Amino acid sequence: MDYQQAVEQVRLYLCIITLRGAQVNRLEGLSRLQTMWPNEGIIEREERDPAMSRPALRAILMIAASLFAAAVPGCAAGPQPLPTTFPIPSAQASRTASASATPPADSWTQSRLAMVRDQIQARGVANPLVLRAMEKVPRHAFVPERYREESYRDYPLPIGEGQTISQPYIVALMTELIDPKPGDRVLEIGTGSGYQAAVLAEITEEVYSVEIIETLAHTARARLDALGYGKVHSNVADGYFGWEENAPYDAIVVTAAPDHIPQPLVGQLRDGGRLVIPVGPAGFFQTLWVVEKQGGKITSRSAGAVTFVPLTRR
Repeated sequence: MDYQQAVEQVRLYLCIITLRGAQVNRLEGLSRLQTMWPNEGIIEREERDPAMSRPALRAILMIAASLFAAAVPGCAAGPQPLPTTFPIPSAQASRTASASATPPADSWTQSRLAMVRDQIQARGVANPLVLRAMEKVPRHAFVPERYREESYRDYPLPIGEGQTISQPYIVALMTELIDPKPGDRVLEIGTGSGYQAAVLAEITEEVYSVEIIETLAHTARARLDALGYGKVHSNVADGYFGWEENAPYDAIVVTAAPDHIPQPLVGQLRDGGRLVIPVGPAGFFQTLWVVEKQGGKITSRSAGAVTFVPLTRR
């Protein structure tokens, strides 16, 4: 993709988010950019495309363009047709997928193995426990029926209530960053579909997952039970405050973005534990932070730019 093509894709994305349409339009735009810049949740960490090698320039371009999006030719008439070279979870595509026959079990397995090989290992995730978990958990079982055919593709998908199931690579990356081990106790903030919790449950001894949206929490609970992930403990609560009665945790994963690091979560880390959390404003890029507690000292480092839905609060 050359520079002009990339600018055109950003323009179309801005057209989508400028229109005050359904939430799925925004998610389609994000999925579109995710296909353009797949690493690190839209922005490539390794800068493999020399024509678009400056993440800061991309971010500035998007922010500036968003301020003047209404004046961009084509926006007033609505989003233009999306190129077929960039598959996204459009309503039409989803209806077509739902009408088609469900692939046999071995087809799902092959899709899952290809996902791990081409999307995850190829981008540098190497922890064998994480790779095995990603190979084993049936991602398609956590995706709404209308998007099931797209389960193993390289972008996030809507799951209802304005939430998403994260891109497979980001799930694997965040899991690797907490460095989970058998016997660990892990807290997840933002159960969502239950997919991240299932991946964690394949590696660790105990998983505690908090979801503030009741409908998602109950659906995920039923799904996890049906798939044999009974050791995932669920709670409907404001995830900002964690789950104190089961603390301390060896690791905490947050799958939605607050505008700052919640101190209750840091306080619930065991000494030597890690917290992985996206932090930043809603609607644009956030920073994925790795926070470590060692000997009472707290340190943090950036793991790159990502895009998550905002952390819902009560």
